[in-house]
Amino acid sequence: MPAVDPARPPARTVVVLGMLSMFGPLSLDLYLPALPELADDLDASASAAQLSITACLVGLAVGQLVAGPLSDRLGRRRPLIVGLVGFMLASVACALAPSAAILVVLRFVQGLAGAAGLVISRAIARDLYSGRALMIFFSRLILIAGLAPVIAPILGGQLSLIMSWRGIFGVLAGFGAVLLLAGWLGLKETLPPERRIVGGFGKTLHGYNTLLHDRFFVGCALSSGLAGASMFAYISGSTFVLQRIYGMSPQGFSFVFGAISLALVIAAQVGGRLALRWPLTRVLGFGLAVNLCGAASLLATVIIGLPLGVLIAALSVMVSAVGLIFPTANALALADYPDLAGTASSLQGLSQFVFGAVAAPLVGIAGERTALPLGIVTTTASLCAIASFAGLVIPVVRARMSR
Repeated sequence: MPAVDPARPPARTVVVLGMLSMFGPLSLDLYLPALPELADDLDASASAAQLSITACLVGLAVGQLVAGPLSDRLGRRRPLIVGLVGFMLASVACALAPSAAILVVLRFVQGLAGAAGLVISRAIARDLYSGRALMIFFSRLILIAGLAPVIAPILGGQLSLIMSWRGIFGVLAGFGAVLLLAGWLGLKETLPPERRIVGGFGKTLHGYNTLLHDRFFVGCALSSGLAGASMFAYISGSTFVLQRIYGMSPQGFSFVFGAISLALVIAAQVGGRLALRWPLTRVLGFGLAVNLCGAASLLATVIIGLPLGVLIAALSVMVSAVGLIFPTANALALADYPDLAGTASSLQGLSQFVFGAVAAPLVGIAGERTALPLGIVTTTASLCAIASFAGLVIPVVRARMSR
């Protein structure tokens, strides 16, 4: 594969891969403003409604474990197209769900199928780039992928004025069709047959074993996944905190959510600039520190009972830091494994969604009228992210420098 200039990547590649990276935000954010309505319509509790977010996160995590290694063996396009078709059909089924329990199952299937877009888009990027160039390219992708968390809640808030939550899932199916067309027409195969992994399930397990014994890889995956859990806790809990506790309308919530998402996109571009001057591990450490500052400020805000503006500021700092963390951690984790890009991408993505799936329902464990669990969960996740970085990544960096 010929080298591509990361500073001026082909526009079609950035747009299509960015759109494929939208699966997580689109699946999670579009129906957030209607989540309280969904709970009322299906006669479900806040935690039960939030479980639909968890189910999607679990599906996104598990699906990456399947799609990533398959893309290393079969090429990128075939598993991608199958996943796109599955996502579209699952979205239609979610719109027809008769109960919360069935919706949770269907959301798992939806995430399972949508995972192909997430993991394969990262693997394609690794086929094209490496090292610092890969991190810069990931930050470029967020310019496109970041539109989803900005637009989705705002669009969802407006759609909730004219349709039910079921209609919003129908709209999500329409997005799936657009992404299917984009993937079919806009992407060429980037993994030629001679570079594909030969072997069955045992070969896949060997690849996972290699990655899990690499302390540097594990440290990058854990630190980004745990920091990401603070963002997913925010995604799950913010709609109830801002609407039920602080009295915001669905439309007001959607605009605040979009503004915070925009801050994440801006932070990712700042990270790309920093990567030109700093080692990538320093960029990652800086992002983790900012994430912790935001989470700790959030916890202090809900304990003291500070006003809405302070709460939004703390959330903005915490969530925007993920824009620094994810592109950098992805680039670092994939750097040493060009021949296992899909498999490495799947484990990296798994960490980001599994911890999010654990955190999401915890923020509603004390009911809809307190924001304290949100502060506790996000701060705990951020502290654990810093500990993983300090305990696993930093020692390897120091050892490499001493050689």
